[in-house]
Amino acid sequence: MQKSKYWIPFVILVLSIISCDSNRVFDEYQSVSGEWDKDNAVEFKVTPPDSTEAYNLYVNLRHTEAYKFSNLRLIVELNYPNGKTQKDTLEYIMANPDGTFLGTGFSDVKENKLWYKGHEQPFLFDEIGEYSISIQHAMRENGSINGIDKLEGITDVGFRIEHSQTY
Repeated sequence: MQKSKYWIPFVILVLSIISCDSNRVFDEYQSVSGEWDKDNAVEFKVTPPDSTEAYNLYVNLRHTEAYKFSNLRLIVELNYPNGKTQKDTLEYIMANPDGTFLGTGFSDVKENKLWYKGHEQPFLFDEIGEYSISIQHAMRENGSINGIDKLEGITDVGFRIEHSQTY
């Protein structure tokens, strides 16, 4: 009984140290259950705390070995509170030339933190209010005109905002 008295505070201390992430402003995932339908845009809503501070924006992605591509194409739409919309088509490298996946993770699930905005110039949420971010895949087989209906191997799609450290 004496050992458990010290064990619980130790576990709480370790978890609180591990969970500290002072750069994080927003970090959320949505599950797509191993298949991401091309018509199923993943949406996030966020109200940034400061319209004068620079931020880094990321698309986060978790995938398994069932993902059979070395790249990823996304369409990301950023909707501002006052009606302005910014739509970007992005491409990311997901694997090395030898086929090993990039990203982090010890199991068969890899996690990728992919730059969206803030890496080339500071990104400011210059309008006050709620922003919405919509992310959908735009993958196609080589030589095919039609997109892939269900992108296999994707388990979760996320969006992350961090305080910028470079500006």
